[in-house]
Formats: sequence, C-alpha cells, structure tokens
Amino acid sequence: MDALFIAADTALRTLFAKPRAAKACPTLPEGPTELNDGERRRAAGLMRVNHVGEVCAQALYASQALATPSAALRQQFNQASADEVDHLAWTAERLQELGARPSILNPLWYAGAFGLGLLAGRMGDAVSLGFVVETETQVGAHLKSHLDTLPAGDHASRAIVAQMYDDEMRHAAEAQAAGAVNLPQPVKQLMRAAAKVMTTVAERI
Repeated sequence: MDALFIAADTALRTLFAKPRAAKACPTLPEGPTELNDGERRRAAGLMRVNHVGEVCAQALYASQALATPSAALRQQFNQASADEVDHLAWTAERLQELGARPSILNPLWYAGAFGLGLLAGRMGDAVSLGFVVETETQVGAHLKSHLDTLPAGDHASRAIVAQMYDDEMRHAAEAQAAGAVNLPQPVKQLMRAAAKVMTTVAERI
C-alpha cells in the first residue's frame, strides 16, 4: 500500500508540481549563452524532448519500484528516480529560460511509460532491470546526439545534457550489475520505434 501511495505521489508531483533539484544545475565554463531566434527555437525543441524523457523516467521508475518484491531493488529504483528529478528540474528551468513550455502531452507520456514499466516489472526483476538497461542505453544515445545538434553557443543546455548523459549511463551500469537480462532484439526495436514517435511529437507539441 505504501508503494502505491508513493507511485501516486510521484505522478502528481511530476505532472503538476514544480520539480526541485537536490543538486545545482550544471554549467560549462565557455561563457554566457547567446542565441538568435532560430537557435533558441531549436534548443527549446530539443530540451522539450529531454524534459519529456524525464517525465517518462519518473513514470518508469515509479512503476518498476511498485512492481518489484525486492526491497533492495525498490531502493535502487527510487534512488535512480531521485537523480531523474534533478534532470526534470534542470530541463524545466531551461525551457523557461528559453521562453518555451513543456509538452502539453506530458500526462499521456507519463501514463504510457508507467504502463510499460509496470509490464516489465510484472515479468520479473531480471527483465525489469533489462528494460532499464535498454531504456537508459537508448536515452544515452539520444542525449549524445543532442550534444551534436544543439546550437554551438548554447552552453547552458549543453552542460545539462552532458550531466544527464553521465547519469543515465551510470543507471544502465547499475542495472546491469544488479542482474539485468539482455532483452530480445524485437523488443529493443519496438522500444526504439516508440521512442522515435515520442521524440518527434514532443519536439513540436
């Protein structure tokens, strides 16, 4: 019952409350960010996608923590979720700085991710951890591509994305070490297809 209340609280906080980071927003030493209107729109679209990714991360970890019978694994999921709250707060703040809003479809993204995480969790801890590994690996590749496509002068967004990349790769390594199984290739391809739809829509809406 406690886990259910925590999951409900996570959903409400993610979707309707202002996220508060436990760690200071990362910065790069290159100097202040100066963007023209086109660069600002491009950066805003990419950071909106990253914000959606963090909304989904909250849903995934909440649902997987709810599904696992292991107290130790639940703690691991909750700690990873806490890291993702920092990411959620940083991307939300950066969107505001860019004069942009989060995706209006965030409740839909959250619900879909929660369902997937719950399904993975019901299939056993090893599969649930394998889902984390594949999710974080795909997110890492996605973030790395953003480092290549963000406007060169957007040091603020670049610093956030770089730190997010490091954290996501650590989460993947921790899940692997905890006993993750390698998911079948068709499942990985389906996850990539779903992520492609989400990122394409979220960048605009």
